[in-house]
Amino acid sequence: MINQLVLTGNLGNDPEIFFGSEGDPVTSFSLAFKSGRDKTSWIKCVAFNKTAEICEKYLHSGARIAVVGYLQQSKWKTNEGEPRSSFEMIVNSIEFIKTDGRGVDDRKEQTPF
Repeated sequence: MINQLVLTGNLGNDPEIFFGSEGDPVTSFSLAFKSGRDKTSWIKCVAFNKTAEICEKYLHSGARIAVVGYLQQSKWKTNEGEPRSSFEMIVNSIEFIKTDGRGVDDRKEQTPF
């Protein structure tokens, strides 16, 4: 089974960086993308290690990027015991399309996972 997702969109917030239990960097951000003629959808994106560091350093709210990765489902129960789930995109690579120049020169930069 193939689980690969490629999206182009705009960041909805500045990336937030935190560190996993073994000290590895993890970055999350929301991405707005077109999902129909006049419809915008949002997805939470998560990047790890070197890709996480690059996202935190160079990306900002409003930046236009392309991301390649896969969908991952999270499941949990509320305090009342009700089941919930959500999807997030695990980012393998990123390409900067337009960032307004903050921390990036004019060339496109692609980063492998």
